[in-house]
Amino acid sequence: MALRRSLYKSPAQLRAMVEPGLITAAALDAVRALIAPGVTTLELDAAASAAIRDRGAISNFQLVRGYRHTICVSVNEEVVHGIPGDRVLEPGDIVSIDAGAELKGWNGDSAFTVVVPDPSRAELVAEREELSRVTEGSMWAGIAALASAKNLGEIGSAIEDHVDASGHGYGILRDYVGHGIGRKMHESPSVFNYRVADPGPEIRPGLAIAIEPMVVIGDQATYVEDDGWTVSTLDGTAGSHWEHSVAVHDDGIWVLTAPDGGAVGLAPFGVTPHPIA
Repeated sequence: MALRRSLYKSPAQLRAMVEPGLITAAALDAVRALIAPGVTTLELDAAASAAIRDRGAISNFQLVRGYRHTICVSVNEEVVHGIPGDRVLEPGDIVSIDAGAELKGWNGDSAFTVVVPDPSRAELVAEREELSRVTEGSMWAGIAALASAKNLGEIGSAIEDHVDASGHGYGILRDYVGHGIGRKMHESPSVFNYRVADPGPEIRPGLAIAIEPMVVIGDQATYVEDDGWTVSTLDGTAGSHWEHSVAVHDDGIWVLTAPDGGAVGLAPFGVTPHPIA
């Protein structure tokens, strides 16, 4: 009979996740620096790939069956899982980048959203930047809740409350959620981005999860494009995706995919992250 792997990791295992998290962050930084009008999404993929290889790691996205790229890049109405290719970024595009690295059998996973400047369409840019701001804020609200919550279901409630408090009526994707992370990029448990009846697993030291709200301007309904991967909104409205991998340990929480452990993002919530001892 197969043994079920525990949801909770040892301090040594959590420490082993720090470096792949930092490599993931470096890959995303390399991509962020290149995003501009005229750049192809495949060029962004190449930058992330080089950053991961230079640190002696591998892309864990390429370990997903049938996927051969290093990042997912989703533009405008595409919310997640967009495939890099010959698409050229244009002014005003809202672009979400998702990437992950594996090092010595441990994984990191993170995502960010940015809007390509367009002085000729200031209103559109402002609308999309607000969507990204609220989505990022909801991610940090969820991470901050992790520091004091008793059960994982409280994370989704914190995310939904933050999105609702914006007053914009944004939709939160229901069909795609966060996850545990460790030896595999995607592990149990599921981490919902909205309120659910089930309280979920207990939050205690050893838990490592990826919190990743996916928020859209309009209705949350989506479909998968003909490429079999790209998830787009049915109503054609723009989406945003933010993600960090986070560890709960004896001294608190630590954002594995942020070089500062999440200090800046958590400060508005009165939470101070602590390195894993």
